[in-house]
Amino acid sequence: MKRFSFVALICGALCLTSCGAFKSYVASYSVGLSAVESPADAKQQFGETKVVTFNEEGVSKYRYEDDYIDIVWFVGSKQFNFTIKNKSGHTLKINWDDISYVDTKGQVGRVMHAGVKYTDRNNSQPATTVPKGASISDILLPTENVYFVSGQYGGWRENYLIPCVYKTPEDFNSGASSLVGKTMTVMMPIMIENVQNDYTFTFNIDKLLNTATK
Repeated sequence: MKRFSFVALICGALCLTSCGAFKSYVASYSVGLSAVESPADAKQQFGETKVVTFNEEGVSKYRYEDDYIDIVWFVGSKQFNFTIKNKSGHTLKINWDDISYVDTKGQVGRVMHAGVKYTDRNNSQPATTVPKGASISDILLPTENVYFVSGQYGGWRENYLIPCVYKTPEDFNSGASSLVGKTMTVMMPIMIENVQNDYTFTFNIDKLLNTATK
């Protein structure tokens, strides 16, 4: 297992108002890529591995690289964004149905990716093939975070990856601080030459960056 520590920002840092009638207190977190678990004997099979962090247009991104893949992560407020390049010299396949996500409560769930309709989020998703030397950019959205609201102003909604909106300063202080130290994990099996290679990416909530104000 290779362990690394980088920083990203999740959710906003300011209190928001809606027509002056309802005030919400929004937590802002520092989130780090704390661990990358690559397939067994990765150093021997895939060559030297490395992870770097870099800033692109004010956004913290993380790159993991070995001889088979080069993957760049950007953690959004509601989804994981990534770009993966196939370095293996062989066809690479991503089986979306085999990818799993563990939330801050330790609950395991499915994910959906770009192009999947919300109504089809629990259906099987066809695999994506990446030819050697090619790259794809996509997202991972936990299906449990997608829900429908009925009524005139309803529609499809998405929960935050990390709960961050609170109605009172008291709820903010108790709820937001309790999430520090929690983790989110993406387990991504990748098929190369009909062999499944299991990659696990763990993101840690390092600290709370703001406080609630009345």
